[in-house]
Amino acid sequence: MKKIINTPEGYTDDMLRGIYASHPDKVTYAAGDLRCYCSANKKPGKVAIVTGGGTGHLPLFLGYVGDGLLDGCGVGGVFQSPSAEQIYNVSKQVEAGAGILYLYGNYTGDIMNFDMASEMLEMDDVEVRSIVGADDVLSGSNVSTRRGVAGIFFMYKAAGAKADQMGILDEVLAAAKKAGDNVRTVGFALTPCVIPEVGHANFELSDDEMAFGMGIHGEPGIWNGPIKTADELAQEAVEEILKDMPLVEDDEVALLVNGLGATSVEELYILTGSVRAQLEARGIKVYRSWTGEYATSMEMTGASISICRVDDELKGYFDYPVDTPFVSQR
Repeated sequence: MKKIINTPEGYTDDMLRGIYASHPDKVTYAAGDLRCYCSANKKPGKVAIVTGGGTGHLPLFLGYVGDGLLDGCGVGGVFQSPSAEQIYNVSKQVEAGAGILYLYGNYTGDIMNFDMASEMLEMDDVEVRSIVGADDVLSGSNVSTRRGVAGIFFMYKAAGAKADQMGILDEVLAAAKKAGDNVRTVGFALTPCVIPEVGHANFELSDDEMAFGMGIHGEPGIWNGPIKTADELAQEAVEEILKDMPLVEDDEVALLVNGLGATSVEELYILTGSVRAQLEARGIKVYRSWTGEYATSMEMTGASISICRVDDELKGYFDYPVDTPFVSQR
């Protein structure tokens, strides 16, 4: 294992210390716990949005805490859920008088701990709503059991914009739900990654092999086989997405091409061009696209493709300005 770290067990906390030291004007932490990550700028009367998840996915999850997006994040260890107490402490720090929306990925440990934190807040008479991202179409035919992956970016954008516009709690929830209902993701990996506390790869692929449908924690995909070209991957990914979310000529979409940690930006733009060509050949219009790292998996090589069907309401949310230490849009 070759990593620039001090100790494997200190990986998450050392990373957080570096972020806080670099951005003291934008982020802080609650209850003396580095893993209770909060915006340094509270907006009175605004619905607070709290997310959470394991380390290893930057800028997901904590990277979306900032102006126009989220207000706090419970930070777990690498690929581990934050505790209910950490989520609760974040929530108490960022709550601004209009209630809290919990918005996070569809994973069992996260659901359990966010539900526990919600129950604790209800005892404090704080109103809470919860919604999960479940956009990975190849992780199951039942939407309720699908993994939440990079498509949660669009849910963050919609909810964050509506909250910053001073929408009430149920309106912020509705904005997140609208984006979530209209986004689908397909991902694929070319290499595994190494969890520092484990010290070895979390799965194996041969030099000429890739995994299609792989999850961001190394969950199995739908096939392992020879590496395909960008055009071939784009075609298969778009076909899988459109089987689940049929689109017709003149529909408009937002596109996110996301790198998993070790894929060059050049390759991601090649893939973006391939995906756009697939959509344009079907008469589907790309309103706006993002290319880069938005939900990684340590140093895994690979990418994911997220497509979100848009209307004028979602366009407004996605165009809304945001500013965090990791994500900026003017």
